[in-house]
Amino acid sequence: MKNCIVAVAAAVTLSLSIAANAEFALDPRYTDADGDLIADIPPAADQKDPGTLIFAYTPVEDPAVYAEVWGEFLEHMSEITGKKVQFFPVQSNAAQIEAMRAGRLHIAGFNTGSNPLAVACAGYRPFTMMAGADGSFGYEMEIITFPESGIEQVEDIKGGKLAFTSETSNSGFKAPSAILKADYQMLAGDDFEPVFSGKHDNSILGVANKDYPAAAVANSVLNRMLNRDVVTSDQIKSIYKSQTFPTTSYGVAHNLNADLQAQIQEAFQTFDWEGTALQEEFSKSGEAQFVPITFKEEWAVIRKIDEANSVVYNCQ
Repeated sequence: MKNCIVAVAAAVTLSLSIAANAEFALDPRYTDADGDLIADIPPAADQKDPGTLIFAYTPVEDPAVYAEVWGEFLEHMSEITGKKVQFFPVQSNAAQIEAMRAGRLHIAGFNTGSNPLAVACAGYRPFTMMAGADGSFGYEMEIITFPESGIEQVEDIKGGKLAFTSETSNSGFKAPSAILKADYQMLAGDDFEPVFSGKHDNSILGVANKDYPAAAVANSVLNRMLNRDVVTSDQIKSIYKSQTFPTTSYGVAHNLNADLQAQIQEAFQTFDWEGTALQEEFSKSGEAQFVPITFKEEWAVIRKIDEANSVVYNCQ
């Protein structure tokens, strides 16, 4: 698979033509005998037991920062599994999915919108996500602009530009595309010019620096950037906030040794956040623990958004 991308012709994607809802399906290389919508663990003879486990967090503006943030957690995972665990910085969702499909990535955090693609095309098995101390989780998509942009409401974007992140992002593309069409009768290419920044961080910085008049972003990323003073509240104005969506999930490649998969899950379940760099970073967006999830249940709303956008996946 040279590039793992959402396989929708640009004109079709941007016009959000509504097709008949297709049932979510995995690439033929994977099986799903139990109907949970994720790849089954293969027979023992086909399972992998790597000497070093590779972990990647969803693409961010400065991967080096997150290598330190995840350091104590990866040490904990190493203790549980008895293996060296290495942080691998990724630059794009496509590269992250390609690495898992090719067997070079074993454990990962995939952002909300890329979960269906990772599950379908890379054999990704998500099992947990971050949540608040009370068990609540998720984030909202917000459309932001900068003060004095002349944009006071969503309709004011007409005739101008709107920054998306990438076609695999839920809050950075899929959800705003569906919402703009359904609620505002606004289509990219017809009513505004879509531009792609590559990452939520880039979109937020682009608005703050007045490079983009408006952008659709995940407010979990925005809140962390505000708390780190990467941007300031007087640089950003929100004009739309969506329903709550599930956030980044964490999981494993389907063909890891079954016992090893159980140990990796144990590492997430038993990690003590108190006083760690992980707590310092993610408490900024209200997160305090890992909670169990299933792709079938928590990602149902995201699969529906994909269906509304006529998204299909090319796993070749």
